[in-house]
Formats: sequence, C-alpha cells, structure tokens
Amino acid sequence: MNSGYRDKVDGAAEKGTCDIRASGAALNDNASSPIDRSWVARAMAILADERRRAADTPLIRLPVPEIAGVDFYLKDETAHPSGSLKHRLAHALFAHAICSGEIGPGTVIVEASSGSTAISEAWFAHRLGLPFVAVIPAATAPAKIIAIREAGGEVVCVAPGTDLCVFAADLADQRGGHFMNQFARAAEATDWRGSNNIAQSLFAQMQREEHPVPAWIVVGAGTGGTSATIGRYIRLRPELARARLCVVDPEGSAFFAAYSAGDRAAIGRTSPVVEGIGRACVEPGFNPKLIDAMLAVPDVASVAGAHWLRDRLGEAFGPSTGTNVVGALLLGQAMQRQGRTGSVVTLACDTGARYAETIYDAKWCAVRRFDLRPWADLPAKLAAFAFPALPG
Repeated sequence: MNSGYRDKVDGAAEKGTCDIRASGAALNDNASSPIDRSWVARAMAILADERRRAADTPLIRLPVPEIAGVDFYLKDETAHPSGSLKHRLAHALFAHAICSGEIGPGTVIVEASSGSTAISEAWFAHRLGLPFVAVIPAATAPAKIIAIREAGGEVVCVAPGTDLCVFAADLADQRGGHFMNQFARAAEATDWRGSNNIAQSLFAQMQREEHPVPAWIVVGAGTGGTSATIGRYIRLRPELARARLCVVDPEGSAFFAAYSAGDRAAIGRTSPVVEGIGRACVEPGFNPKLIDAMLAVPDVASVAGAHWLRDRLGEAFGPSTGTNVVGALLLGQAMQRQGRTGSVVTLACDTGARYAETIYDAKWCAVRRFDLRPWADLPAKLAAFAFPALPG
C-alpha cells in the first residue's frame, strides 16, 4: 500500500468512515454514525427489558371429561401486554429489523394486518418512539381498530379485494418508512432455538404435567411463523421426538390446499370470519415439511369452538382460538378411538373482547346464518367428523 493511499484510509478512519474503493468495499457513513448506533443500543435495551419483565404466559388445563384418557391444555397468549400471540412476533420483527439496519430513529413503521399483529406492533412502536401505521381490511373487528389507535397507531382501512401487502409496501415507500411485512419475515425473524420462544416456554411448562411430551401440538396457519418455530424446535430436542404438529386452517385457505396437493402455488381465500389465520396465497414462512397433519375447519365450527370454550372456561377468546380448539378435540377423539392416552396442547391466540361486535354478537351471527345450537355439545358434534389415520 503506498503512503498516499494509507493516509487516505487513516484520515477516513478518524472521521468514522472508510471508502476503500481499491478493494471494492465501502462502509456507509450513516451506518457507522455514533448517533445511529446509540439509538440502536437504546432500542434493543428497551426490547430486552420488555422480554425480561414479561411474565410467561400461563398454561391452562382444559377440562374435557367427554374424551377420557386425553389431557387438553391451552397456552394463554392473551396474557401478553398487547393481548395476543402476536406480541412475540412483533418483538421478533422489531429486533430483527433494528439489528438489520432497517429501522432507525423516527422510521415510520407500516404493517399489513387483520388486527392483532398491528396492535402488538403499535404497542412496541410506541415504546420505541416510532410512528406506526396499520393497513387493515375494512371489515376488521371495530374493537381491534380502537385498540390499534389506543396503542398510538394510525389506521388505514382498505376495500375488499385490495392486496394488503402491496398497499402497505407502497404506503411505506410514499412515507419513506419501513414495511414490516410480517407474512414474509415471520419465520426468518423468530429465533426458534433461542430462549423464551413459544416452543421453549410451552414444553418447559409441560414438564410438570402427567404427559410432559404432548402427543399433538395444534396451532393455526397465520404467517406460518408459529408452526415453523414449533416444528423446528421439536426436531432440535431429541426428547420431543414423539410430539407431532397439527396445523389448523380456515376452510378455503391456501395453506390447507397447498399442504394437501403438495403445491405451494395453490390459491385460496382469506376467511371473512376467522381473522388472523388463513390466507389467499401461501406465505414464505409456511413450511409444510415440518407439519404432521393439517385440518381445514369451517368458519361456523371456529365460531362454535370459541363459544364452547367460553362456556367451558368462563373466558372468551377469538375465532382463531376456536379453530385451534376444534382441531385439538378432533385429535383427542382420534387418540381415544385408537386407545391411546396422552396430552394435546393448543394456543389461545387473542382475547374475545376484540370480537364483541362480531362472533359474540347474535345479530352478526344471524346475518351470516351461523346457527350455533347444533354445536352446543361440541365434542358430540365433532365426533361425526372423519380424521385420517394418525402417524405412528
């Protein structure tokens, strides 16, 4: 290296930047700015503090005496500060984007969501001092819209048929912000091996139960991130080899169609009833190789599942939790028919308070011709459903 070039490099280093064109590399002035890095440090400290302070979500024993020999559990993700399973995802997305240099001080955060992810992201954005915009379907439950705004977020409702992700990406470009893109980044952002992810928490809690390794874990297909996290974790831990993963999906969604046909190009529809799970197309985070079984659940069954769970526990949850419960009961009945004992674990995704004007409103159900009376005895109703042979 000649002395003139060395002087150039040394001078640049003193300024906190180094333009090394001779080797084809360059450091970005902004990326190395002490102000930017100090903000990143403060932001990550806020996220780490929230992770430390957040109590683990409870594991609830669900009484189902109708299915003898099988224990049912509900991991209550509504206990998170932002009220849903999406609290974990929002934390992971912010941490990933900040550490990837995509979010800095003042960055406008934009997300496409049916509600719960937007609520959780708005919650974190407020704590980080960042503006947040939620792009949501016009038919989103009113209580969710209120919750987004109460968390400090702006709401943009779009008409039916609009591609939320395309709209949100365009809006982020217009405002010079960052499109969080939960559907594309959920599996990438979530640390499935790290401590305090949902799989580690769930299985640690199950260690105190009679059947510590569940026969089945049942989750919904939303972004694909939760099923990918749990599916990878049960392969990571040899002692969990007997556990199987079932993904439930609203009837008509692309995920179930893709799984059944072995074709990721499968097209479906988004459920107008079960917000948060089910998609019109297969998202990048969905990994069918990690799934042992899938079930497509009619919307009326999901609503009936939520109502049944409220009657059984005295606490209301959303329709995606109802979908999960239907899948768990079907699996438990299949185990009972085979003379197997064990445990089945599923998730409570969000609180029923967000659906007081939708699935828990009699007039709303009547307009959609949801007659829930035949579903009052949910286990008996589900017993008529056929389920394929379970893997060994």
